[in-house]
Amino acid sequence: MIYNLFGSAGFTVSVLGFGAGEIGDGSLSEDHVGSIVNQAADAGITLFDTARGYGESERRIGRHLSWRRKDLILSTKVGYGIHGLADWSYDIILAGIHEAMALMRTDYIDIVHLHSCPIEVLQRGEVLHALDQARQQGKIRVAAYSGENEALRFAAESAVLGGLQSSVNVFDQRVIDEVIPGAVKNGKGYIAKRPLGNIPWKYTDQPVGAYAETYWLRMKAMGLDFGSQWTETALRFTAFHTGISSCIAGTTNPVNLMANLAAIEKGPLPNEVVSQIRQAFKTHDQNWTGEV
Repeated sequence: MIYNLFGSAGFTVSVLGFGAGEIGDGSLSEDHVGSIVNQAADAGITLFDTARGYGESERRIGRHLSWRRKDLILSTKVGYGIHGLADWSYDIILAGIHEAMALMRTDYIDIVHLHSCPIEVLQRGEVLHALDQARQQGKIRVAAYSGENEALRFAAESAVLGGLQSSVNVFDQRVIDEVIPGAVKNGKGYIAKRPLGNIPWKYTDQPVGAYAETYWLRMKAMGLDFGSQWTETALRFTAFHTGISSCIAGTTNPVNLMANLAAIEKGPLPNEVVSQIRQAFKTHDQNWTGEV
């Protein structure tokens, strides 16, 4: 495994992180979840990224990984969904952090993101102040933002935030030029989500209404075809792009986990392949904004 500094935060993260959304599915057995997350950690993955909205995910991270807490970087997202508190209020940010700490069985969280928080909320400053206070109190190490487009660009300029998370993949490249360079310059860590672009290549026909539909349309417009190497190519494109601290890929399938790890072991793509992918996006970009 390769490890990168998370901006100027003073710790490192594995270049491949574990997106813990899928393990929040309540229909999965606890034994299966415990096996997959520990297999990931055994392979050198240190960053586990979850959110309040991911079902059982935070609780399961606490149950199955708290015994190895000192070796991990835990990342979650807050801002909504607590009875009796207004979404995107000062109080709900702090309450979300406290609940996440309890669920993940830890007395601090390494990275806490505002989860797709609207730009007008960011501009008011209340939620940023709450995150900063939690950081000063030692409850979190890095205040961060997860989201896209105008709100992401606003967050990238905030002195309070030490980390960002957004979609970065073959079909979602605007941040590579518009956001990531400035984030790096300002010492922010950067987590790339959706490195596989929702795997649109598995569909022969347009998957109408499916999660991958937008990226499928972009894939067809770009005219790229990596055949059986799509997954490996997409993952390596994102993971090793300049400024990316870690890319998070979620799975509950051990075979897919091993395939992702094997792809990372191959290192960066050849420069000519990266150039081909970058040029295809720039040539066919039709105001392709970040996918939330």
